[in-house]
Amino acid sequence: MQPTMKEFDSEDSGVQDVGPQINGLVVQILETMSVLLVRIRQKLLEMAILICVILLVFWVALFFYGSFYYSFIPTANFITPVYFFYRTDCPSPHHSVCSFPVANVSLLKNGKHQVMTYGQPYQITLELQMPESPANQELGMFLVKITPYSKAGQIVDISTRSAMLHYRSSLLQALGTVVFSPMLLTGASEQKQSVIVELYSEFKDDSYNPTVGAIIEIHSQHIQIYRAHLYIFAQFTGIRYLLYHFPLISALMGVMSNFTFLSLIIVLSFLQFNLGNRRTRGKTVMQQQENDEPGDLNDQFEPQDEGKAPESFDAIECNSLEVEESIPDVGVEESDDDSRELAEDESTCEAGVGEMILRHRHLSQDTLQSSQALTDTTDKTYFRVGACSSC
Repeated sequence: MQPTMKEFDSEDSGVQDVGPQINGLVVQILETMSVLLVRIRQKLLEMAILICVILLVFWVALFFYGSFYYSFIPTANFITPVYFFYRTDCPSPHHSVCSFPVANVSLLKNGKHQVMTYGQPYQITLELQMPESPANQELGMFLVKITPYSKAGQIVDISTRSAMLHYRSSLLQALGTVVFSPMLLTGASEQKQSVIVELYSEFKDDSYNPTVGAIIEIHSQHIQIYRAHLYIFAQFTGIRYLLYHFPLISALMGVMSNFTFLSLIIVLSFLQFNLGNRRTRGKTVMQQQENDEPGDLNDQFEPQDEGKAPESFDAIECNSLEVEESIPDVGVEESDDDSRELAEDESTCEAGVGEMILRHRHLSQDTLQSSQALTDTTDKTYFRVGACSSC
């Protein structure tokens, strides 16, 4: 059987009913997807900002620790070569060396900055590399003298120490020569000894006369030296000792403490900023409410007060009546009608404007009548007194 027109119409109406629903569903899905995308973008932006802030705070904390370390920790060690010189213009032909070996050493880094810090103890040692020659073995003990001086040329201090080569017998020297002969032949090693002379164990620089150099003198004309170096080591104590000998642990603790402190400051400032904004918003809302309240009150009371006098006028009338009541009596007894009328006037003080005006008129007439009665009574009393006096 072929479908009729009614069936086609019903199918078309069903399709038309489903179409808007599908369109609405698609619109809802698109709206939810757009909202989700906006939220995801906001979250990603917040995460990126948070990561950037954390990295910035970390680098700032690292910079603070590095600047503190390099400003708080002075020069730990300073090594400089020592070049000795001596005079050879001797009057006697038997001596080729006319003076002791002397060296002038600068104690300035790069010729500008001071090596030693004020108040910091330093250990100053001199290393002499001397050959195991018969002249040095026969030399025995010799003196090493150091004289630090200031920029003005003033002598800061003088120190003298003794030194000598370590003893080695001829047999030991022969065995050593045989054993190390390959290295000696190739030049990898030499027959020499390093003599270390401790000139100062704890040298403290003077802040008024800072040391800029030192003169080193060896009191021996026959000494033989390959090379010499001056070593200056800082003797750290307390926090400086921990920072210098445990650099990784101290750096980790210092950077983390700076990071925590900076993060706390940022969080507190952010909270204070938010609280300040909330307070300003609350104040603005309160001011708006206060500004809106008088207008609302005027709008409420304007239709009720049409055709009536203001309340202040009623208060003034009531106050005038109270003032009139407070006037003391001048020996005249008022009538009962007057007191009743006054009481009625007081009780009706809250009436309309017209009634108040009438009451006020009655009160004024009563006061005039009472004043006339007072004058009449005074005249009568005066007449009586005059009559009695004539009698």
